[in-house]
Amino acid sequence: MTVTTAATDRRICTPLPVLGRDVLVPLVTGGTVPYAALDYAASAPALQRVWDDIAAYAPYYGSVHRGAGYLSQLSTDLFEQSRDTVADFLGCRDGDQVIFTRSTTDSLNLLAAVVPAGTHVFVFETEHHASLLPWRTRDDVRVTVLSAPRTPEQAVAVLDVALHGAAKGPKLVCVTGASNVTGELWPVRELAAAAHRHGARIVLDAAQLAPHHPVDVAALDVDWVAFSGHKLYAPFGSGVLAGRADWLREAEPYLAGGGASRKVARRADGGVDVEWHTTAARHEAGSPNVIGVYAIASACKALTEAGFGELVDREQQLLARLRAGLAEVPEVRVLSLFGDDAPRVGVLSFVVSGWNSSHFAAALSAEYGIGVRDGLFCAHPLVRTLLGGESDDPGECGAPEAAPGERSLNAIRVSFGAGTPEEHIDRFLTAVRTLVREGARWSYRTEDGRCVPDRG
Repeated sequence: MTVTTAATDRRICTPLPVLGRDVLVPLVTGGTVPYAALDYAASAPALQRVWDDIAAYAPYYGSVHRGAGYLSQLSTDLFEQSRDTVADFLGCRDGDQVIFTRSTTDSLNLLAAVVPAGTHVFVFETEHHASLLPWRTRDDVRVTVLSAPRTPEQAVAVLDVALHGAAKGPKLVCVTGASNVTGELWPVRELAAAAHRHGARIVLDAAQLAPHHPVDVAALDVDWVAFSGHKLYAPFGSGVLAGRADWLREAEPYLAGGGASRKVARRADGGVDVEWHTTAARHEAGSPNVIGVYAIASACKALTEAGFGELVDREQQLLARLRAGLAEVPEVRVLSLFGDDAPRVGVLSFVVSGWNSSHFAAALSAEYGIGVRDGLFCAHPLVRTLLGGESDDPGECGAPEAAPGERSLNAIRVSFGAGTPEEHIDRFLTAVRTLVREGARWSYRTEDGRCVPDRG
């Protein structure tokens, strides 16, 4: 099924059904309006398919692994089948392990915990904090932060030079697949080739890539990939780390406890001997989140069956519509690292001349029922680089407090995906034009660091 829009006269496929599409939210100016969720990059709404699958399974919920009862056996089978589904979705190689975690952040902290002592980690300053910071928790790991490149080719060249000058020993490159700030696609395959030329391994942060674009571990030739369920339309608290098994198998368990241990025996001297699993269970101690894991598998199936080709094409049409609309507003500056022509997913950040970004985002929500994100998006170095000398007035509503010696910086992010109707993009563009032209219709104040409507 397709629809024709008057604005572009282009045919845009029907969005995938998601929860919350009929939720009404109140406006400060009176009345209600259907909520326009344009903050997918933070947490995407659950696919209706995911919710239906979880609801169908819920009566059969039971403990995973080691349970003798029927529901435990069924839940264990579902859990392990989900592992296979995720492996297929990611194009994993024979011998790769799929480990279930809580999120991308948890996955990368797990990897940081198991890299060999003496590993030299290379990461661009443009990374989300989830992939920028975990390596700092190890005193026996060296971290080199590379400056933000301005083209994909420069990213590869910078990494190549850095790796060429590195000392012998284990090396790991950590890179995003799609920026959570600009949405721009990174040259993952080329970066992986550069890493492997110098004997380094590479982990892909696919938190923003997997919901929008196919991810094939074998084709990209990455060693590991990490992503979160809550960004993949499965918001039930689970994540994935998938890839090569050797470092994972040789390291101490990320968490010590039941499930990770194969055998525990008391010694005569009062101590305890432990034999750990060598499978994915080694790093999955505790009772598994079978609901979250099954939700991810359901989302993987739904996206695959919908056809990533059609999903990508639809998203690109919405993105073109969004960018063309913002380009008509001179006061809006879209943030970009690689330039306007760089391919990107449905994530875009911008600033508005004369507006504090928190104030603008608050007005979009309170007066138009549109949910976006404002701030530095857990990618502080990147946003500061992109904004340069531009700053919000600290005295304005909701302006973030700057660190000593720094300017107060803030931006607005709009993000969307497979469940976004074109009406939400159109309403957003109308709201931006109206706010820029006429200003806010309500007064706002700062409360707990946030800009909120002043209700007297």
